[in-house]
Amino acid sequence: MREFKYNNNRSKFAQHLIDNKYAIGNMEDIMEVIHVKKKGKMLDTLEGFHIYKETKASNQINDKLTVRENTVFETIVQEDSYRRSTAPPQPNS
Repeated sequence: MREFKYNNNRSKFAQHLIDNKYAIGNMEDIMEVIHVKKKGKMLDTLEGFHIYKETKASNQINDKLTVRENTVFETIVQEDSYRRSTAPPQPNS
């Protein structure tokens, strides 16, 4: 928090927040829950997938070398990207 507050780049996390103009606040206000699962293999797999996806999108601020190529995850990421690019526009609410 100190590094963020004083615009220091000694912390990768603080620098990421500064570079992307993110706000600091209560976790309930600035984050969203993606999945709710009990501890176990399913949760581990979901976590691994989201880390993989964010690393591929260059949003991963931690050690990128720990993320290995994963054919299944890559297929899902590519399919999702394709679906988003071909989806019809949504009407404004």
